[in-house]
Amino acid sequence: MQATNIKRGQVLHIAWPIILSNLSTPLLGLVDTAVIGNLGDASLLGAIAIGALIFSFIYWGFGFLRMGTTALVAQAAGANRQNEASAVFYRAAMIGTAIGLILIAIQIPIAFAAFELLSGSPAVEEAAHAYFSIRIMGAPFSLALLAVMGYLLGVQATRTVLLLNIILNGLNIALDLIFVIGFGWGVEGVALATVIAEIAALITGGVVLLPRLRAAGVVPAKVILRAAELKRMLVVNRDIMIRTLCLIFAFAWFTNQGASQGDIILAANAILMQFVTFGAFFLDGFALAAESLIGAAVGARNHTRIKQSVRYVFELGVVTALVLSALFWLSGGWMIDLLTNVEAVRESSRTFLWWAVLAPVISVWCYLLDGIFIGATRTPEMRNAMIVSLVAFLGLWWIAVPPLGNHGLWLALHGYFVARALSLAYYLPSIIRELR
Repeated sequence: MQATNIKRGQVLHIAWPIILSNLSTPLLGLVDTAVIGNLGDASLLGAIAIGALIFSFIYWGFGFLRMGTTALVAQAAGANRQNEASAVFYRAAMIGTAIGLILIAIQIPIAFAAFELLSGSPAVEEAAHAYFSIRIMGAPFSLALLAVMGYLLGVQATRTVLLLNIILNGLNIALDLIFVIGFGWGVEGVALATVIAEIAALITGGVVLLPRLRAAGVVPAKVILRAAELKRMLVVNRDIMIRTLCLIFAFAWFTNQGASQGDIILAANAILMQFVTFGAFFLDGFALAAESLIGAAVGARNHTRIKQSVRYVFELGVVTALVLSALFWLSGGWMIDLLTNVEAVRESSRTFLWWAVLAPVISVWCYLLDGIFIGATRTPEMRNAMIVSLVAFLGLWWIAVPPLGNHGLWLALHGYFVARALSLAYYLPSIIRELR
């Protein structure tokens, strides 16, 4: 990690296992949507969309447990401080487990607030309640797993990340098919499958991680709890949390506004968001590679590697985005038919499909910039850029939705991607200069 130069091949070496592991996540979303969508009830699709959205708020809101851990571990490893890299993991795992237990304890007020904020028909909300009550029990496991993933990404052990995601999402998919199609458990089966898979992945992650932590040496409790390092982690995590909550709010607003147009639009948007999510998780492989590479270069104080990492992740990421958009254009109708047998939902999804086709080439810029800023732990700028972008999104929604309906809603979402990229790009030149 101390070499002066990097090559595109090194970026790909780090990125391809992340891409493959990320692909299993939208694949899980596709299976969730397909097994529920083919039950012939549009309200159940809406329930999955709303239920998953609630946990996006909960888990993405604490996504700093992964992102902050990756950046801080990468910087410690780049500076050859392996003991500190282990300490970062212990701090994140401890915080994640504690937060998860608290979420279980306060699940009733969380559910009440969530369903007060989100709109849906009585049938949608009833099924979403059932989904929520099961999924929340996996909170400690899911959040601790974020810390495991963050550490592994920070030390560029991306093949191990691939293994854990295969276990997590592969088992989840298998249990989906057994519980929903085999046992007929509906949305409850989808939720239970997820919790069991999270537990299995965390156990596997602990087994895999233990030798690495032992090799780095014993970390005393006083080091883990060192005030200065805890403060730094909390500051980084605070900014990432604010940034992430703004991000989730935008997608929550998008889903809620779709729900206000009826169950058919809600279901169609849920299906098209599977395309957006597929592209995002694919492109995020390069963003996560940027986190690791930039973090290591910053820790090593190697400006040449910083500039090369920025250049190569953009070159590879943009080309990949163009390929994804072409794929969506060619296969979009077939994928919609695969995901649902409700004819009204199919027709509505085709009407708005072209927005999903545009999503990769519009959004790739903000994804890659996010990775760069996280790796450099320039979280105040990320936070400020996201707040500005959210304001832009809501303003565009207010202007575009009344005359354009659901097309206006999709326009606002794409405008949000653009605003995120432009606001981050504003800070990028000065940050690269400062990291000399």
